[in-house]
Amino acid sequence: MAKEMRSLAKDTAIYGVSSIVGRFLNWLLVPLYTYKLANPAEYGIVTNLFAWTALLLIILTYGLETGFFRFANKDAENSRKIYGNTMISIGSTSLLFILFIVLFQQPIANFLGYETQSEFVWMLGVIVAVDAFASIPFAYLRFIKRPIAFAGLKLLYIAINIFLNVFFLIGCPWLMKVAPETISWFYNPNYGVGYIFISNLIATLLQTMFLIPYIFQGKFEFDGKLIKRILNYSYPLLFLGIAGIANQNLDKILFPFLRDDALTQLGIYGAVGKIAMVIMMFTQAFRYAYEPFVFAKNKDADSKSAYSMAMKYYVIFALLIFLGVVMYIDVLKYFIAPEYWIGLGILPIILFAYIFQGIFFNLSIWYKLTDKNHYGAWFSAVGTVVILIGNIIFVPKFSYWGSVWSAFAGYFVIVVLSYFFGQKFMPIKYDLKRIGLYILYALILFGVSLLIKTDYEILNIALKTVLLVIFLVVVVKKDLPLNELPFIKNKLK
Repeated sequence: MAKEMRSLAKDTAIYGVSSIVGRFLNWLLVPLYTYKLANPAEYGIVTNLFAWTALLLIILTYGLETGFFRFANKDAENSRKIYGNTMISIGSTSLLFILFIVLFQQPIANFLGYETQSEFVWMLGVIVAVDAFASIPFAYLRFIKRPIAFAGLKLLYIAINIFLNVFFLIGCPWLMKVAPETISWFYNPNYGVGYIFISNLIATLLQTMFLIPYIFQGKFEFDGKLIKRILNYSYPLLFLGIAGIANQNLDKILFPFLRDDALTQLGIYGAVGKIAMVIMMFTQAFRYAYEPFVFAKNKDADSKSAYSMAMKYYVIFALLIFLGVVMYIDVLKYFIAPEYWIGLGILPIILFAYIFQGIFFNLSIWYKLTDKNHYGAWFSAVGTVVILIGNIIFVPKFSYWGSVWSAFAGYFVIVVLSYFFGQKFMPIKYDLKRIGLYILYALILFGVSLLIKTDYEILNIALKTVLLVIFLVVVVKKDLPLNELPFIKNKLK
């Protein structure tokens, strides 16, 4: 069992190169945006439109990533045919979506409130459609256990995107001052936010080009019965995905319809939320490794014990990240401009909402493995309704405070429902007592940290570091003995 946990940790670390390191590099764009854009309202545009992109990506992939894993693992001999058919399905819907967006970009822009910036709509439409198609080749790389190729291509996209953002937002304004003739033929100094979308579009297209060798590894033999079986398994996962995105983005989509000062408030909310993304980086890396592990491990007699251990270790490391962020917020806050600091109070709530999202992902294995995905769809619908109603009621009065508490409540409800139904259909003995104690320890230490307010910032950080070390000592003593870690274990030998 320990060997399998180390294998899962190894794959999580490799995928983390693209997820954690990659998102960290993207995270470094946050200060660029908040310091270079004129005001929070401009960053509010970025937050709003990328929230739409995230939602549309879930809709356009409609659960086919997980569907591919499920059927490819059940029938490994025909995995390339399954791969080819999923690409035919998702490629067709992506092309139809691009056609729709190009034809109706102006009415869509009018509805969203960007009447004079309709090109943002078609650019983001192409980005999300191409990303949806590329999700299947990336899933195939995970299936054939090519984490290095996966990480390399993800990092390629990030490197190109960062380079272009820096070029357009820093390099071009400087060149306009010292040598305007070199860029005046293509650069518009008043376009601002638009160059963020242009950078993403170029990076997405280039990344997909490098995926072409893996795309052609599929067998493109259309099988209507196979596609129907995969879609019947996958479509309920669409609602699960929508619920996940609702936790992060539904509020950002609704904001312009609920407040007059929406873009400014949304800019502050979005910038603070980016600090909390460190939890999402970890959860995404864990998901990339854990999902193939779950389907492969399901054949073993001790699978439920492995799932229980994975849940406990996920919570432990997620809480460590939570404490790391809240303890060092006096340093991390400089990643966003001072105009956004007014919203830092919501950060702990966002972090815990993300932790519950990760717990829900861990719990979701029971209906994926028992082919009862419709339960997950119902749970997701309930959670989404909670989030939706909470935003409609509380955002007009409490702004982003209403959003974060609504998101937290939505995921808490989903976790409770998923756990109790899971114990009925696929009982797993999660160590709830230990998990609950760790959550309590973390909250107590966080509460104590709020009382540390000396006149010396370095002393504050030192005292909070002591609190973080206390949590680490408890974890090491109870569940993570140092002699079990590979490097230390070898040294002891």
